[in-house]
Amino acid sequence: MRTAWRLLALCRPHLPLLLAGIALNVGVVLANVGLLALAGWFITAMALAGQGLAPIEYFAPAAAIRGLALLRTGGRYLERLVTHEATFHLLATLRVWLYRRLEPLAPARLQTHRGGDLLSRLRSDVDSLENFYLRVLAPTVAAVLSGLLLVAFLALYDPPAAVALALGLTIAGLCIPVASERMGRAPGRRAVAVRADLRSDMTDLLRGLGDLTVCGGVEDRAAAIRARGQALTAAQRRQARLGILGGGLSGATATLTLAGALCLMVPALRAATLTGPELAMAAFLVLAAFEAVAPLPAAFQALGETLAAARRIFALVDAAPAVTEPRQGAPLPSRFDIAIRGLRLRYAETAPWALDGLDLDVPEGGRLGIVGASGAGKTSLFNVLLRFWDYQAGNVTIGGVPLRDLDGDTARGLYSVVAQHTHLFNASIRDNLRIARPEASPAELHAALRRAHLADTVAAFDDDLDTMVGENGARLSGGQARRLAIARAFLRDAPILLLDEPTEGLDADSEQAVLDGLRALMVGRTTVLITHRRAALRDMDAVISLSAGKACSAPPDWALR
Repeated sequence: MRTAWRLLALCRPHLPLLLAGIALNVGVVLANVGLLALAGWFITAMALAGQGLAPIEYFAPAAAIRGLALLRTGGRYLERLVTHEATFHLLATLRVWLYRRLEPLAPARLQTHRGGDLLSRLRSDVDSLENFYLRVLAPTVAAVLSGLLLVAFLALYDPPAAVALALGLTIAGLCIPVASERMGRAPGRRAVAVRADLRSDMTDLLRGLGDLTVCGGVEDRAAAIRARGQALTAAQRRQARLGILGGGLSGATATLTLAGALCLMVPALRAATLTGPELAMAAFLVLAAFEAVAPLPAAFQALGETLAAARRIFALVDAAPAVTEPRQGAPLPSRFDIAIRGLRLRYAETAPWALDGLDLDVPEGGRLGIVGASGAGKTSLFNVLLRFWDYQAGNVTIGGVPLRDLDGDTARGLYSVVAQHTHLFNASIRDNLRIARPEASPAELHAALRRAHLADTVAAFDDDLDTMVGENGARLSGGQARRLAIARAFLRDAPILLLDEPTEGLDADSEQAVLDGLRALMVGRTTVLITHRRAALRDMDAVISLSAGKACSAPPDWALR
């Protein structure tokens, strides 16, 4: 229930549009019921008038029938238009809300989730929430309102029949949907979980297809995906069966209610308190009234899947950020030296210390090289500087300003980062460069490429800056991708440069080209370099080695190559 209330709270910004859709839904139901009821009355009255048993005024009911038919058709169109428009607005709001809640969690709180699972929550789970308004909330509220109005109207003619209608609508609109929801809860949760795993498996398969092909693991992966697909089909088949069962029970309830109402109206007909045309009108009204509750069994059955998707989303966004932002961020420092004293960091209370009493200084414009074995704490140091993770003890200052006094965006704005694994979007070179500075002109983009020693390479492409780099920069070599990251750093023009294995995995020529670009980039900037390559360390003012989260004055020979 708490999940449903949270979803309702997210609907609040679009409340007028949501209410308009519900009002149109009620209007359409009433127009349809009124059309059938009036038609039944009119046909019966005309038959009696034809036998001379009762007079009839022809024009008013005939015009009303035409009007209700037009109202039903036009109202249905507007209802579909408004409810779907409201749903699209709601989904757009949910996606923006979810992204804004996820951003403070990245990367610390998201690193335990598979990329495909996060994509599934952002896309598939949010899409599943469209059922909440379109298939659950709007039809349920409309059914309650229209049902009450129809029962009240029928009570004016025959109260016992109105009671029978109220009972039938309660069974078809409450008991059967609630039972469908309870029976559909488990397969709905199963479908959401399996669908998320299936998307994650497909994402992993596509990303690792080359390696899997080489290792002969494609068939095993494909078999696992087929098994998940069969599990998803089984859950969906069970949901479909429940939907058929709910629809059948609702139809049976409508038939029994009609039979009961007719039996209850016979005494009134014999007592002449109810006329023949009114009996026909009431019978058609009872039968048509179940249109209001007909969608509810399937809707409540889908509610289990919808709430399961919502819980997955809320479980993600309810995680506490790894870094607490200051209430009021400090202003930017006026200088850009880095001082670290007694820094201690671990990623969990029971985990070993990744940084254990680290002390280091980098003067403004200075260059510090850091080496060390895997797990020595090098990446953890960058995680602290970038405000991705908070530290448990010690002090870090930038230009004399405590790092914790700077909000995350301000702190990250001080850095340009060139890493071994540079993420390039499947977009053009121009778009990937403008991530660093969206307003950069073509001339500034070309200037950055020249300084990164990449201008000639880009000029050789047929589309120049509009060349698509492919998924994760697949159309560029490793060295070209690193130099594109260097060009980004030139455009960003931040005062502090963080280099994380920028030449790792490159051949000698590519390494030299990247180092040439980095030498130009480091001029006048405070630089911290993580590397195992001797060539990259030649431009450093000082080199330290990290071991078990502590700094040593000189790197051991085994750390370099």
